[in-house]
Amino acid sequence: MTEVSETRIEASREIAAPPEKVFEVLCDPRGHVTIDSSGMLQSADGEPAEKAGDTFVVHMDRESLGDMPLGKYDVTVTITEFDRDTHIEWTVGAQTIQLDHRYGYRLTPSATGTLVTSYCDWSRTPEKYLSALTFPVVPQFALRATLGILARTVE
Repeated sequence: MTEVSETRIEASREIAAPPEKVFEVLCDPRGHVTIDSSGMLQSADGEPAEKAGDTFVVHMDRESLGDMPLGKYDVTVTITEFDRDTHIEWTVGAQTIQLDHRYGYRLTPSATGTLVTSYCDWSRTPEKYLSALTFPVVPQFALRATLGILARTVE
């Protein structure tokens, strides 16, 4: 199952693991690196998220996307929504640039484990960035691929 709009993409997958096991990976900065299919996330520092407002740092390398020569850089992940074992969402900031695009996961218990929906939403991104950059930053197939890695990690 996948959905697309002008300002949002998402992909869903059934994962044969309980929501709490899936959510544990999604709260952990190192979990983000482990399941990343884009190749951009290199490593992370910080403690697992426990509430909205928590932050951690991810060390990035945009080279894997081949779209712009940013080299290695750091971003701060700020958790914007947190409902344990159900929903986690965050925004990514780099130094003075705040794109306010959101990534997140919704988890729904199912007969086989958990239906996990991954999304990227750039509806809050300021126009000056929308006209200068390509959105979504990570394509929809990368969301699907990350869900596959997440399944492999927790099943």
